[in-house]
Amino acid sequence: MSETTGASYAAAGVDIEAGDRAVELMKEWVKKTRRPEVLGGIGGFAGLFDASALKRYERPLLASATDGVGTKVDLARQMGVYDTIGHDLVGMVVDDLVVCGAEPLFMTDYICVGKVHPERVASIVKGIAEGCVLAGCALVGGETAEHPGLLGPDDFDVAGAGTGVVEADRLLGPDRIRKGDAVIAMASSGLHSNGYSLVRHVVFDRAGWALDRDVEEFGRTLGEELLEPTKIYSLDCLALTRTTEVHGFSHVTGGGLANNLARVIPDGLHATVDRSTWTPGAVFDLVGKAGQVEQLELEKTLNMGVGMIAIVPAESVDVALTTLADRGVDSWVAGEITDRGTHTTGAELTGSYAR
Repeated sequence: MSETTGASYAAAGVDIEAGDRAVELMKEWVKKTRRPEVLGGIGGFAGLFDASALKRYERPLLASATDGVGTKVDLARQMGVYDTIGHDLVGMVVDDLVVCGAEPLFMTDYICVGKVHPERVASIVKGIAEGCVLAGCALVGGETAEHPGLLGPDDFDVAGAGTGVVEADRLLGPDRIRKGDAVIAMASSGLHSNGYSLVRHVVFDRAGWALDRDVEEFGRTLGEELLEPTKIYSLDCLALTRTTEVHGFSHVTGGGLANNLARVIPDGLHATVDRSTWTPGAVFDLVGKAGQVEQLELEKTLNMGVGMIAIVPAESVDVALTTLADRGVDSWVAGEITDRGTHTTGAELTGSYAR
């Protein structure tokens, strides 16, 4: 007579013990993000943040944002490098929060895997924790979900959500932007985390390059360039709001510089950004040439070397540039705010890039 074995969670592909080990491995990294308002540790059903800290605000407004890293995670998987995409995740979330002037308070993450490899999951969380430290926010919890049958054993994805706070009368937005304001650009660290579907199509499908290919223009391999972490600007932007008058920020993500800048420009005004004020990094030129991608298509997809924009009164420019320089942020005056006139959009790029 044949024997049959009853079904089990493990037989279905979910390893609870591996998940528990991953949690233990990540705890040391999560501790590094702790703020005094955080209560308890990870392992509970919810992260706790002491809201009494908001009593110092006259009228605190909470800001919330969520995002992911997109197809950049596949490059991390192929290269076996898992501790950089956490920086990307944090940057995508907290720098959306800071656009309205909000200080990031805490984040939670969601890591979905085909199979839990504890060390790999811990490495991903390490990168998220390091990003939170750079952003000044706490990582108060998260979720690691194992999806066998839906994802391959080495496949994974990451997402996160963040909460910040801003005093109501310091809220930044289109209503503060004025004619004559200066547009200050802050340099990106590279591609950041947007446009990788286009980039991967160009370098792999069209150019046929491998990730370990040495690229002279980069001074490193293609894979190392493509995995360069997103620059996190939140503390730099908050420093600006403390040292001088700021009317607005724009986080340059999917959609490119002009489209994201237009989101914070009010009706009746127009932002003009002069391309001749900077030279995009080599990676942007490579993608354009290797894929024969039109410049306007590149600009609609990639950040072209600008990761964050600050809009300040003309009289605040010197202080703003000095503040950013002191913090190690490469920045420059890239344009100005004028009347909308006959322009049909809120922002445009003019001129040609410096070479």
